Amino acid sequence: MKLHEYQARELLARYGIPVTGGGVAVTPAEARAIAEQIGGPVVVKAQVHVGGRGKAGGVKLAQTPAEAEQVAGQILGMNIKGLTVEKVLVAEAVSYEREIYLSAILDRGSKRITMIASAEGGVEIEEVAKTNPAAIIKISAHPTMGLLDFQARELAFRIGLRDGKQARQFAQIASALYRAFVENDASLAEINPLVVKADGSLLALDSKVLLDESALFRHPELAALRDPSADPEAERRAREADITYIKLDGNIGCMVNGAGLAMATMDVIKLSGGEPANFLDIGGGAGKEKVKAALQIILSDPNVKAVLFNIFGGITRVDEVARGILAALEEVPTDVPMVARLVGTNEEAGRALLAGSKLIPAATLAEGAQKAVAAARGEL
Repeated sequence: MKLHEYQARELLARYGIPVTGGGVAVTPAEARAIAEQIGGPVVVKAQVHVGGRGKAGGVKLAQTPAEAEQVAGQILGMNIKGLTVEKVLVAEAVSYEREIYLSAILDRGSKRITMIASAEGGVEIEEVAKTNPAAIIKISAHPTMGLLDFQARELAFRIGLRDGKQARQFAQIASALYRAFVENDASLAEINPLVVKADGSLLALDSKVLLDESALFRHPELAALRDPSADPEAERRAREADITYIKLDGNIGCMVNGAGLAMATMDVIKLSGGEPANFLDIGGGAGKEKVKAALQIILSDPNVKAVLFNIFGGITRVDEVARGILAALEEVPTDVPMVARLVGTNEEAGRALLAGSKLIPAATLAEGAQKAVAAARGEL
């Protein structure tokens, strides 16, 4: 789950990381009031979950409160890459001498939380990795003791912070960022840029935090920060129905029970010459309502030209799945051809329920995938 910049900023500030003064506004008048409180030039930044806000006109400098009100009025309501700007961050404008990159990530290669720092901040770290990989410094935290003090100081020295006071402040910020990452079950915590001011002190100008969806049950206060407007409609509906759904680029919709079986189903579809339109796991014990919701989500994708049901009934009863399919088809009539491979608990009853429908039966996954590919091509 992505946090907006203003939310990430507030989270990091709770860990003692120095951030700019300011606040979030939903009206131009609120933006003016915040600018008056700051008492100097401000930056007005659109709060949407996309990159390229500056290039799209969603980040503007204002010298006075009146100008802050004016530019906020221009930004609020803007459409940036399909998302409407409903909030702006009004932050203190800061002059600085140098930009640094700092982040904490979960590195699957080392199987550890890894701190990344670079003397080349203010730009996309991926671009730095391409053009000057030697400028990226990585240090993995200890798996049980965390980020050790000497590691944080080493990061500072390796990006060229030689002044003792400055290096100590950087080490404190790096340690705080690590704690914020761990204690909030994040998958990314990033400050870009972390700037060096004229007096040598450090300040986080822009921050980004991604949270692990699977751990949100431990953080209801963070889950409440979700911005549903940023989520695709299908993914929002899937989350509300407790269905694991990821949209893909193919044209064969998949409804499967079990993540491993869903992966295998997509593999067999590709082996048969087709492309899956989604990953969808309805989970174990899925009843009629859940199956109905899943099918409606699949059919909401205009790219879907065929649907493959691959249900292995253990906890999930095949007859309940069949009832869900029939219920969904009553509410969402469709001409999209559907192939059903249903085996396991109550499979005879399930097949009997579907016998009078337009579903194309398949005895095996291989047969089901081949028929779904042919149906998507209009060959069935």
